[in-house]
Amino acid sequence: MKQIELIKSLSALERRGISVLTKKDLEKLFSLEGEKAMEKSLQRMVKDGLLIRASRGVYVNALAAGRNSSWIVEDIAKALRPGNLSYVSLETMLSEHGVISQIPMNRLTVMTTGAKGTHDTPFGTIEFTHTKRSVPDILERTISIQDRPLRIAKKRTAVSDLLRVGRNTNMIDYEESEEGLEEKTEEGAA
Repeated sequence: MKQIELIKSLSALERRGISVLTKKDLEKLFSLEGEKAMEKSLQRMVKDGLLIRASRGVYVNALAAGRNSSWIVEDIAKALRPGNLSYVSLETMLSEHGVISQIPMNRLTVMTTGAKGTHDTPFGTIEFTHTKRSVPDILERTISIQDRPLRIAKKRTAVSDLLRVGRNTNMIDYEESEEGLEEKTEEGAA
């Protein structure tokens, strides 16, 4: 993979709004590269500052990182759990909804039908928590926002998720979340 070819390809992808690429995506772009040559090329492109290694097998176009950085961490999360339904919830969404006063710094909390785990990236930490909810249930309890890579939990869903996970429940401002009070009451009755 020649540097000029990569720059042209990355520029074209950036114009289409694509800034996060998996190793498989790059292998498709440069299908003539052998496995060892591709590995060496990726190492060289990271060293030269054209790609940023976000996590194992996930890269960010360094040309786009500064310009399109608002949703890059969510794009990375999406790339880390391909084929699984993931949505932003727990502390991240509760903060956005104003249900907790704390703002998670450099941490994205995501519910996923895939594996749980934590990934430290140059763009922030992504914490995946597994959910057993069905896909139709998740789609009903979340919303999609144009240009945002991941679906987001509705306020009630984010409160419910936090209560189900059983952590940081003391941070919830129940006056801000009537739904949270209903959930707590239902949970206490069960």
